This record gives sequence, structure tokens and C-alpha cells, in this order.
Amino acid sequence: QVQLVESGGGLVQPGWSLRLSCAFSGFSGFSLNDYAIVWFRQAPGKEREGIKCISNRNSAYTYVDSVKGRFTISRDGARNTVYLQMNNLKPEDTAVYYCAARKYYCSNSGSSYDYWGQGTQVTVSS
Repeated sequence: QVQLVESGGGLVQPGWSLRLSCAFSGFSGFSLNDYAIVWFRQAPGKEREGIKCISNRNSAYTYVDSVKGRFTISRDGARNTVYLQMNNLKPEDTAVYYCAARKYYCSNSGSSYDYWGQGTQVTVSS
């Protein structure tokens, strides 16, 4: 049973940084390196949006312009973990952040992902 568990969210002030983690387990016969991992977020009253994705070959994709230059996605295969480093956080980054996994290739369509974490809350407020 594949499981994804996010952590690292919290309450921070504008301009601060957070690093979210997505720990990946239960992938019998495969490894984290066989999967594309995406980060989505959903703010209250808004639709879920894709943020960044890293493919099985470690190609990174950005799906929302507002995080360019501030957010970075990376993978640690030895720890079976994908990270989302978020710098210079803004109030509009406030949302529940989810990681999701699918085989090999990145996609900005949430319905194409097979596995989801439970989400971690990020609140940016002064």
C-alpha cells in the first residue's frame, strides 16, 4: 500500500521560509525514483492548483507563476522523500499543501495522480 505523508507546515510570517516534506512508502517492486511527485495546494474557497512537480528523471516543472524563483522541489531517493523548499513566503501562499504520486511523468491534472497525502497546513500571516 503506497502511502504519502506530508510534514513541515506551520504558521510563519511573510518573508520567512518553510520546507515541506513528502515521505513515500509502500511501493512494492518500485522505488521513489519510478514516480513523479507533485505538490498541489488548496486555499479556502479556491480550487486546488498544481505548484511544482519532479519527474522520475528529476526534471522539475512549475505550474504557477507566483512561486517562480521562490519555491524549489527536490528528491532524496535514499530517504524516500520529496521536498518543497518555500522561500519568501507571502500571505497568498496560505493553503493546505498536498503531495501526490503517479508513475514516471509529471502532470498538472490532479485526477491523473494515483496516490495522495493527507495534506499539511501552511499559514503565512503577520
